[in-house]
Amino acid sequence: MSSKLRYILFNMLLIVIPWLSVIFIGKRSFKRYSISGLIIVIFETINHIIGNKKKWWIFYNKKGSFLTNELPFSIGPYMPASMWILKYTYSNFKKFVIVNIISHGLFAFIFMGILKKIRIVKLHRLNKLQFFCYLHYKAYLLYGLQYLKENFKNPLYETKGKLKV
Repeated sequence: MSSKLRYILFNMLLIVIPWLSVIFIGKRSFKRYSISGLIIVIFETINHIIGNKKKWWIFYNKKGSFLTNELPFSIGPYMPASMWILKYTYSNFKKFVIVNIISHGLFAFIFMGILKKIRIVKLHRLNKLQFFCYLHYKAYLLYGLQYLKENFKNPLYETKGKLKV
């Protein structure tokens, strides 16, 4: 399989499969967790831009750009995974931390090795432990965002959702 075709196929799967899972999350859960998930995607995209400039990782597709290399990782799995993790762990912080440690550990220590073997991306200026920390610290931001969203209502609105005058 050619390198270009491998990248196209990989990026399509990286984006489509996680988003297909959102069909099963439920309308209520989607509404509840989508704002926090969206903010994490924006934050992660900024982190990817910084990581790209600092060469924390190197994509084998050297002719590629941010759009074909880092962006599919941001818009593909981050928001759906964030929403699923919040759905099953929010309100139990210990469970949230354990699930995130496991998922970030699997990605940093196992999946990155697979991505290197299939010549998609490899770590360059970060080791696996540093990359794990890079992934994991954002979990606390995600939980904090969701906590703020659920515990601090907009002061412009009354409890019935009508605009205060």
